[in-house]
Amino acid sequence: MSAAAWGFISGGLFYILFAAYFLVEWLRKRRKARRSAAAAASQYADEEWFDIVDVEGKVRGKAPRSLCHSSQDLLHPVVHLHVLDSRDRLFLQKRSLRKQIQPGKWDTAVGGHLSSGETVEAALKREAEEELGLSDFKAVPVARYVWKSDVESELVYMFFTRSDRTPRINREEISEGKFWKISKIKESRSKGILTPNFEFEFDILLKQLFKEG
Repeated sequence: MSAAAWGFISGGLFYILFAAYFLVEWLRKRRKARRSAAAAASQYADEEWFDIVDVEGKVRGKAPRSLCHSSQDLLHPVVHLHVLDSRDRLFLQKRSLRKQIQPGKWDTAVGGHLSSGETVEAALKREAEEELGLSDFKAVPVARYVWKSDVESELVYMFFTRSDRTPRINREEISEGKFWKISKIKESRSKGILTPNFEFEFDILLKQLFKEG
């Protein structure tokens, strides 16, 4: 074998085979990843999907409800609406006992997730209509913050509105609802009656709307 041929085999051919091997491995892993993604999509095909966002609300991906409700790493957006009447009473909903999170506790009047691709405004309007039969209301932004529970992480868009109409509650979502005096809510804090998330937001309302603290 000539020196030139041996030089090609030991040099150029080696690098060609080396590159070919890694190309084949890359293609194999890519096909495997695609099959895994397709299998995952099929597994969660019947679930509602939520956008995964950063703390600024920018969409970074999406995931099914069950995964979002079992990981603190999947930050997803939700809307909350507080309803005050002309007597400064706050409407609270009592969460259904069928709820996975905080069943049977009193909570914000309206709360729900944004479906993947849905805007904050559209989700707020939809949830208010679905849970309380509330429409044609003026929503005032109050805060945006990250709330972490034992099972999930939410980017919460918090609003309030004024209304003296009696809400028409959705019995599939809410066991009951009523207007509470502010003094009664204060007495009920830290007693396991209210959800921790509502108590957090109630403090925000006291500071921003009632100028307490």
